[in-house]
Amino acid sequence: MRLHVPTPLRWSDLDAYGHVNNARMLSLLEEARIQAFWVNDDGSVEHAVGASTAVLDATPGATTVTLIARQEVEYLAPIPYQRLPLDIELWIGHMGGASLDVCYEVYSPLGAEPRTLYTRASTTIVLVDAASERPRRITDDERAAWEPYLEAPVAFRRG
Repeated sequence: MRLHVPTPLRWSDLDAYGHVNNARMLSLLEEARIQAFWVNDDGSVEHAVGASTAVLDATPGATTVTLIARQEVEYLAPIPYQRLPLDIELWIGHMGGASLDVCYEVYSPLGAEPRTLYTRASTTIVLVDAASERPRRITDDERAAWEPYLEAPVAFRRG
């Protein structure tokens, strides 16, 4: 099962060629990831896209911080500016003891024809105890929230 996170483009995401800049893609993936896995600033999850998966607390003073250990992005087609939000599909490609791989496929907006796959990506996130600055194990609650979204990792064309 995958999460579908509608992610709007901003005019500032475009480069001189009129499509989304490769570096800005990392920001778009980050926004989708935060919507899917982090609780809202007020601690609620009702409005979060992945309400059942939004179990990480990123508010000031949180006991866990998340660090990016690795990212891989494969650009398949240029993304032109469009007013409707991109459909970013997210799932967990691997869950280890203290880390998880978040996988993405970035598609044209829902309902747009033809449906275009623009980008594939993967981010390895490590959960770290804020006090000790050491990796900490994924909790049973986190694992239970994320297991329904566990499937094969993203398949890159090369590699």
